Order: sequence, then structure tokens, then C-alpha cells
Amino acid sequence: MSPRHEQFHLGIAGACGRGMSFRAACDALPRVRVHAVCDVDTGALPATAELLGASEQYTDYGEMLDRSDLDGVIIATPMPLHAPQAIVALDRGLHVFSEVPAAVSVEECRGIVRAAKASGRVYMMGENYTYIRENVLVKTLVKAGHFGRPYYAEGEYLHELKGYDEHRLAARGLPSEQVWRRHWQSGIDGITYGTHSLGPILQWFDDRVAYVTCHGSGHHYLDAEGKPYAQDTSVMLCKMAGGGLAKIRMDLTSDRPHALTNYQLQGTDGCYESARGKGQPYRIWLRSRCEDENTWMDLHELEEEFLPDWMGAAAAKGAGHGGSDYHELVEFIEAAEGRRTPSIGLHEAMDMTLPGLVSQQSIAESGRSLAVPDSREW
Repeated sequence: MSPRHEQFHLGIAGACGRGMSFRAACDALPRVRVHAVCDVDTGALPATAELLGASEQYTDYGEMLDRSDLDGVIIATPMPLHAPQAIVALDRGLHVFSEVPAAVSVEECRGIVRAAKASGRVYMMGENYTYIRENVLVKTLVKAGHFGRPYYAEGEYLHELKGYDEHRLAARGLPSEQVWRRHWQSGIDGITYGTHSLGPILQWFDDRVAYVTCHGSGHHYLDAEGKPYAQDTSVMLCKMAGGGLAKIRMDLTSDRPHALTNYQLQGTDGCYESARGKGQPYRIWLRSRCEDENTWMDLHELEEEFLPDWMGAAAAKGAGHGGSDYHELVEFIEAAEGRRTPSIGLHEAMDMTLPGLVSQQSIAESGRSLAVPDSREW
């Protein structure tokens, strides 16, 4: 248990938006109490506080940290607020669970590392795609040696977000609380939001990215003011420290159906291709399991033997993102209580965030290969 409270006192920043997604996960954990919530949406805040069972509500994040008796915080605010809010909380001796990405600049990443080291508190990033059922199953198979040595992977995140342009929101009579996306996600060239694709791959490789090179497809869409969005498709090649290679594609502007979980993995003794759409198979070939080199099997046939028991927790079924929100929150609380090391702790969070930030410089320099800092050396 928390050293100060019988229950772990949690504060949620951005509670009226993404933060509400953790409601089912919090409800399923008796040792967790949502003690305070914070959001700038004054109209929705009272109802959000009631739904989450919070006894305190704030519109100012600093005031919540100063006045509320908390053990840790969930930071579920827009991307540019993640690092500043994490650093402030760490400086106050609180454990931090941050949404993705960890930061929007390399210097912000350095600030998080400094603050986390100085505080001694847990910093964890909530990359929920690493808890997707199929991704966990592939990771387990890799660790069991069925892929041999992984050496190539692909990840794609194709999610048209032009509808979150502030002008389009206004035209539809909707609030503009998500206008930050126009700049930070669909306004900057490079892989600005790449952790969903890269995160699982790094766990499969058990490695970090040493170098990136990034190119874009050009500009083919304009916003309501006639200004171009970021280059439609950006592709980042990632050279791993251990020699492997990964290709990450991100597209937040092209008109097309969403495809958020496209993955491939190739090893010396196996390969995997995720489903490309609803109803399509998750295909896997393993030398140890398949009849010959031209015979696929369905990944789900291996669930009973290889899916970890914790993935079957009944409490996860009602939680957000297919149970991912539950699993990552359990991990955060157990890490804060000193019972485990988080799988996406301080340096793993930097490993997933920094390549995308460096890709922005690479694409600006016509795809020049650039080194990715290792936060362990800071």
C-alpha cells in the first residue's frame, strides 16, 4: 500500500477527456482512490468528479498539486503539457503516469529524466498499444525463442484527424478543446505521434533505436484557411542499437479508413503479420509450429498456450482500449508501491519518444541519418 494512505490517492489531469477512460480501471482496483480531478472544462468537471468519485476538483493543475493530498497523478492532457506537468509533479515528490508521447522536444525529455532521478519517484508512460492482446502474445513468443532472432519489423498508424482542425470543429458546432492536434499532430513533419507503432516493436526487439532517417510524401491536403497540413505520410527507418531495422509509417491526414494497429515482425525462425482490417486474420509462421515455410497459422491458435495469465483478468474486460487501460494502471500502482519495475519506466518511455522527435529534424534535413540520444547516458 501507499506509505501515506490506506488507498493510493490519485489525481487525474485532463479528467474530462482522456482521463475519463480510466474510470473502469480505477473502479476495478479497490486500493486506488481517485482523490482529485483537474480540467479546464468547467462545465463538465462537476459531473466528471462525481463519476470518478473524486472529493476534490480543480481547474488549475498547480493548485491541485499544492492543495490535494496525492500519491500520484495521471497526466491525460494534450501532448505539449505532458512533460511540464510531469516535471512539476515529480518535483513535488509524486509518482507520475503520463500519456503518450512523453514530451514534444528532446530538451523536455532531458527535463523529465532530471526530475525523475532527483525525485526517486516512479515515472511511467502509458503506451497502451503494448498491452494489446496480439502484441503481448507476440512478445511472449519472441521471449520464448519461437522467432529466433528478430531483425526486421514494421508499424503503421493511419488515422485521419483533419476533423479535429479548429475550423472544422467550429463549423460542426463542436467545442475546440482539441485544437492542439492541428499543430502538434497534423502540423509538424515527421513522426510526431509514433509511440503506438514503435512501442510494441521495441519490446519485441528488446532494444532501442540508435539512428533514424525520415522522409515525407509531400503535402496534398489544405485546412479551412488554405494552409497545408504536415506531409501526409511520414516514414521513419529506425536502426536498432543491436543491428535490427524497423520501418514506422504515420499518416494523420490522408482520406482513408483508419488502420491503427498494422504490424509485421521478421525473425530468423518466424514472422508475423497483423490483420489489416476487421475480420482479417492475424497470420504467423513459426518454424517450430508450422508444417513448412509456406504455411501460415492463425496467431490466436497459440493464445491458450502462450498468452500470460494476467491478460485474462476479469476486471480488465470493462476497461478502456480492450483492457489496456486496466493493465497499465495496475502496473503503475504496483510500481509506485515498490512491488515491481514498470515495463515502460523512465528510460523505456524515452526510447519510445525520442526517435520520433529526432525524425522531425531528419525530415527537415532531407532525410539525413541522425543519432538518437540514449537517456541512460544523461
